Amino acid sequence: MQTMGENEQDSWHWQEPNSAWRGVGIYHITLIVPSREPLLGTLVIPQNDPTQAKVERTQLGNSLVNELLHIPAFYPEVQVLQFCLMPDHLHTILYVKRQMKKSIRMVVRGFWQGAKKLGREYSSSISPEYNSGTTDGDATPSNDRCSFPFPVFTEMPFIRPLSCRGQLQAMIRYVQMNPQRLATKRLKPSFFRVQHNVEINGIVYNAVGNIAILMSDNRETVHVRRFMLDAAKQGDDKLLRDYMNGCIIAARKGAVMVSPFINPYEKEILSVLLEEKHPIIYLSNNGFGEYYKPSDSLFNAVAAGQLLILSPHSDNDSPKNITREDCVKLNNYAKEIATKHH
Repeated sequence: MQTMGENEQDSWHWQEPNSAWRGVGIYHITLIVPSREPLLGTLVIPQNDPTQAKVERTQLGNSLVNELLHIPAFYPEVQVLQFCLMPDHLHTILYVKRQMKKSIRMVVRGFWQGAKKLGREYSSSISPEYNSGTTDGDATPSNDRCSFPFPVFTEMPFIRPLSCRGQLQAMIRYVQMNPQRLATKRLKPSFFRVQHNVEINGIVYNAVGNIAILMSDNRETVHVRRFMLDAAKQGDDKLLRDYMNGCIIAARKGAVMVSPFINPYEKEILSVLLEEKHPIIYLSNNGFGEYYKPSDSLFNAVAAGQLLILSPHSDNDSPKNITREDCVKLNNYAKEIATKHH
């Protein structure tokens, strides 16, 4: 689907104070099929190339897309900027161009109700038992992999307002890349499967990525110290720059760099490590839920076998705000991993 040009985006107004959910703004919406059943389409990966991956929609999937694109007919204030229909969920980005009488939640609820109606029509067309409401749980339409759930989507859609322009482009890319990400995960399942109870020096982690990276005996931490930052603030950044360069040189000599990569300078080092494709152990402050996917640059590094992400936390899909105590713990874990080997 085509998106608006940058010049037009620059003219947008962003969410206004005291008008949340009804005012001007950009919203990322995700609706999920119950039990993650692939009722909306089938992922196709031509020649096992994830960059060519696409979702071939079912009849229901096509009907839902048509319903989505008709939202502006009912709500002229709303524009569909981007969408991606996956086998078991739907992503869309909606732009509210001017104040609405109803909230964006009501708009999404209306779409949810329309999807429910389409689901009933679809199920009755493929299986009379569904229409009568007397299925015994064993009736499965020949062109579906499972019995049809009602409603089509769970009743708790994810609605996230985007608060700045940088988020919009990142989210558009995220939505567009969904088929490629799923294809990559299916082609390389061992790298993206959450591995539980990985014990390192007495600490138990959950892991995603290339576990073989732990076999390296040459590991070094990335930890920009406070005294380096203080000196840089006073105008002397030599210590900081020498340290950052030293991290990259160590990686080029074969060291696996270990860190939670918390502050901007550590993130800058991480960017170079990723670009140069050095092996990395990344300590995460978030747990890994069942459908965890790393962000863009980390995702590609996992797919390439370049990255191992470790979390000392239990399964958790929700991002957590990192505290100073968390930072200290993660840096200590990184030090332990780098200095003590099996």
